[in-house]
Amino acid sequence: MIIVITSVIKSLVLILLLLTGFAYLTYYERKLLSRFQVRIGPNRAGPRGLLQPVADAVKAIFKEEVVPDHVDKVVYLLAPALSLIPALVAFAVVPLAPDLTIGNFTLRFHIADVNIALLYILAITSVGTYGIILGGWSSNNNYSLLGALRTASQMISYELPMGIILVAIILTTNIGRETGTLSLVEIVNQDRPWWLWLWLWLAFPMFFITMLAESNRSPFDLPETENELIAGFQIEYGGIKFALYFMAEYISMITGSAIMATLFFGGWHGPFATPGTWYGPIVGFGWLVLKIIVLLFLYIWVRASMPRIRYDQLLQFCWKILTPLSIAYLILTAIIVALAAP
Repeated sequence: MIIVITSVIKSLVLILLLLTGFAYLTYYERKLLSRFQVRIGPNRAGPRGLLQPVADAVKAIFKEEVVPDHVDKVVYLLAPALSLIPALVAFAVVPLAPDLTIGNFTLRFHIADVNIALLYILAITSVGTYGIILGGWSSNNNYSLLGALRTASQMISYELPMGIILVAIILTTNIGRETGTLSLVEIVNQDRPWWLWLWLWLAFPMFFITMLAESNRSPFDLPETENELIAGFQIEYGGIKFALYFMAEYISMITGSAIMATLFFGGWHGPFATPGTWYGPIVGFGWLVLKIIVLLFLYIWVRASMPRIRYDQLLQFCWKILTPLSIAYLILTAIIVALAAP
């Protein structure tokens, strides 16, 4: 019973943190983009525009709800929620900080520690694609259907190199262990030699590109490109329904950044994040948040710097460049692991 209660409390706290993070990620992006473009950015709602996310939320909530007559109403209404929920629940297996032991009770700063965590993440995030596809199909609009089809082909393409890189990372967990693991908690706690960190960082640019495509971020935001499809799969959505799609994209960015920080940069590890101390969880969580903020900066920097590419170029880049590179990286990783095995 205690395990159920603590899991529910941790889930509610995590959802609150993600929703707050989503709100201020929009502020963070608008401010950064304005600086890249030599503008001021939001500065009206509250001091330095800090209340702009609150103003946007109030506007979205009270905006008039319009459901067009030509849509499939049930699927149309469920699709935004189906896109948002996977972005939230994928965070359940990410360790946020080292464990804290108080007497006989150990507080673990993750909701679930499962040995198939990476498979869980791949499966859950793939479900989010259905929310986009169903939203585009149920809108009964040619532009939205084209956006949905683009999303399907894009995600199927870029999930292949992403999966191959994850397999390579799983192979490296065999070094110094009898068996490998897919648990993010065990991957974070694993001691890696310095040369292995350098090898993992070589794969980070490829993995980051796949995350850009998975979250429909520029320059891979072709499913919702304005100059071709107006708004793509979101064209018939407004008010809170559009906000749910917006929320799903930004929470996916936060979740993706947390996963990349965990796999490539040690997660909550950092100076003074000492397990077994009262301040370890606080410092460890701070390090994880800092790494997530830096990775989110990369998302926004790419958006401000890279032009949108053609759709055929996007798919060619995946199948002709990224996939062969990821396969080569997997083969070399297997060789390295075989040579480094005790």
